[in-house]
Amino acid sequence: MSRKPEILFLEEWLKSRCGSDDSNKFTSKTSDSTSARSIIQAWSELRTSLQGSSFDQHHLQHLKTLVNSQTSLHVADPQAKLLLSILTTSNFSLPYESFPLCFRLLYIWIRKSTKPNFAIVDSVVEFLSKLFLSSQFYDFGDNPVFFSEAILLLGAFSFVHSLSENTKKLCLDIFSRLLVDKCRLLCLFNEFVPHVLAGIGYALSSSVNVHCVRIVDSLFEIWGNDGGPQGSIAHGLMVLYLIDWVVSNLVNFGFFEKINVFGRETFETFKENYASFAVFMSGIGVLRVTDRYASTGKKSDVVTRMRSYAVVRVEALVDNLVSRTLRFSNTGNDLQNRLLLQCVSLGLVRTISFSGHSSLFVCLALSLLNEILPLPHLYESVFELSPSSGGLKVNEIKEHLDNILFNEAGAVTGVFCNQYVLADEENKNIVENLIWQYCRDIYFGHRKVAMHLKGKEDELLKDLEKIADSAFLMVVVFALAVTKHKLNSTFNDEIQTDISLKILVSFSCVEYFRHVRLPEYMETIRKVIASVNKNEHACTCFVNSLPSYGDLTNGPGQKTNYLWSKDEVQTARVLFYLRVIPTLIECLPGPLFGNIVAPTMFLYMEHPNGKVARASHSVFTAFMSMGKETEKNDKVSLKEKLVFHYIQVSLSGYPGITPFEGMASGVVGMVQHLPAGSPATFYCIHSLVEKANQLCSEVFTHEADAWKQWQEEPEPSKKLMDLLLHLVFLVDIQVLPNLMKQLAQLITKLPQDAQNIVLNELYSQVADSDDVVRKPMLVSWLQSLSYLCTMVLNANAASKKSKSEDSLSGERITAHL
Repeated sequence: MSRKPEILFLEEWLKSRCGSDDSNKFTSKTSDSTSARSIIQAWSELRTSLQGSSFDQHHLQHLKTLVNSQTSLHVADPQAKLLLSILTTSNFSLPYESFPLCFRLLYIWIRKSTKPNFAIVDSVVEFLSKLFLSSQFYDFGDNPVFFSEAILLLGAFSFVHSLSENTKKLCLDIFSRLLVDKCRLLCLFNEFVPHVLAGIGYALSSSVNVHCVRIVDSLFEIWGNDGGPQGSIAHGLMVLYLIDWVVSNLVNFGFFEKINVFGRETFETFKENYASFAVFMSGIGVLRVTDRYASTGKKSDVVTRMRSYAVVRVEALVDNLVSRTLRFSNTGNDLQNRLLLQCVSLGLVRTISFSGHSSLFVCLALSLLNEILPLPHLYESVFELSPSSGGLKVNEIKEHLDNILFNEAGAVTGVFCNQYVLADEENKNIVENLIWQYCRDIYFGHRKVAMHLKGKEDELLKDLEKIADSAFLMVVVFALAVTKHKLNSTFNDEIQTDISLKILVSFSCVEYFRHVRLPEYMETIRKVIASVNKNEHACTCFVNSLPSYGDLTNGPGQKTNYLWSKDEVQTARVLFYLRVIPTLIECLPGPLFGNIVAPTMFLYMEHPNGKVARASHSVFTAFMSMGKETEKNDKVSLKEKLVFHYIQVSLSGYPGITPFEGMASGVVGMVQHLPAGSPATFYCIHSLVEKANQLCSEVFTHEADAWKQWQEEPEPSKKLMDLLLHLVFLVDIQVLPNLMKQLAQLITKLPQDAQNIVLNELYSQVADSDDVVRKPMLVSWLQSLSYLCTMVLNANAASKKSKSEDSLSGERITAHL
């Protein structure tokens, strides 16, 4: 296995791998602001301090200048010797702050030197041994900076391969004592965790095995004891990459005995004080290394055995976690369970080792729903907070949005869906039900929160919707994986129908968060609708899942000022139903449509959003256009019953709310599919003519030149007139005479220019018609209508001069049959 690129400062690399911003003044990278001249002057002043046998704040500042130049600073052997002389001199007393600074500079020296002077290393280690055994050691008390830098330096010394074994052993003796005594203290401060872990990493990578078990125990017990530091996802990622780095070194250097000890102690038997999340992440680190090792074609029994230990332990941890979480719902708030859930999701994203393990699959689902996209919990917490603490919630959600866990939601979802294919059917069903219930929870939760926060906490609502957008993508990708697996001949029709219905209902719940056109979404919709529209029972179940009229109009919480048309979350869900129902219309029983669909359809025809209103008209059109109506009640079909209310609702909202295209499609569908001579058709014609007459009267009364607009972009009255003209060629022969009569009455009332426009259009349409039955009737009617218009015009112009009459005859109808 090839070696990884050289990592100079392990603690900085660990922080970069987990996105941690924690740092202290000794590891801050400010080399760009420190000039070479300042560095040279600092070394010069430090040499002067030895010659002058004095060390004051001025010299302490020079140490800080050098440490702040860590990235670009090179410490040579003479300078290391100078630092050792400062530490060991008896001519003056060093301030406590100078010790960790000197340790850091020596750490820079040993990490950047290719061939360090081993005599200097031996002398430094001897000094540290005496320091930690002397009474002076107690003067430092529990100073975390001092001990973190000492652990880092001792670990780095033990990692130098060409150093003598005795010196390494002495380093590890001191290191292990400090680690046992001070590790938990240091890890109470987040900024020192990378230092401790880096020191442990160096020590575990050493060529000697002394204290290996003790160091491993210290690593995994940092977070495992009562009163210890609180673990975090950043700590988990640092452990993962630390073990990856350590085991890579052990494999590359051929330290197989140490590999065997590490694998056995960490994974073979789980010790009570070990932190589960740290053991899990170390297992993932091992798997990453062994994956790379296997890709080289090499084989080693020790490496294979360590891998087996790691896989067994990782799976055991996840099995126990899933058992606890699913069996005892109250453990969902346990911090250790939550942390392990988080680590499972991020750990599995970073390895390809698991070909399939059902508990890992369930664990990923729990992590996505409860930790990465925890919307139900966030919705509840919004109402638990008092108004004065709203700002805290905004900050909490912003922190979640910036968290590495949320930012990797897409990657986790990808692994989750891959694991779905490999899981057993029992766990597939468990997770599917969790996802479908999650969709319902976020629908009801977001609907309630949106109405509560809208106009008051818009920023908080916007941040919640960012999380919900990711949840929508997760649901869609998962649903596609489910359809590909279950909608095939392997599963019976009942299972396919059931899963299709659940996906449709779930999609309706998350429809509000669909902002882009996703191929996965469209593919899933096509598959599940094709499955559902095969039988009446499935269609009935889907329609029955539509919220009732009372639920739609009353809203959650029975708020007195609730307005259904302002409820955007609910509107999005209903819009989903309005779009799907036309595809299932042939399988819907008439009573079901009349009792459940029709009330919602008529309600949303009056929605101010044109897209929603058009979808409602499309439902009516689809119902009117479907096959033979068999359901009768008092000898009047349901279609005929609905027409009366449909026309009333449509025309009452036209031209303000009712979209003309939607209404036109409904009217056309109606006149084409109602029984011949239906009273509903007569009512429809009468109502349309009456509305057109009203609109034309209003227009031509206030605007004498309104007819000019008819020649350009049609306005509402002209659109309605065009619809009536179109119906002349669609209505059945029994209704046609009545339509022609009412149209004639309407047209004769129009101004001359408007009459000309309408008559020309009629002549043109009749001329192009191939209907041999109605064309003779229309030709005769048009001739009579033209004559009537001329007579009315002559009667109105009787008092005008003959010149005007001559002009009129020249402007008469220009179209010819």
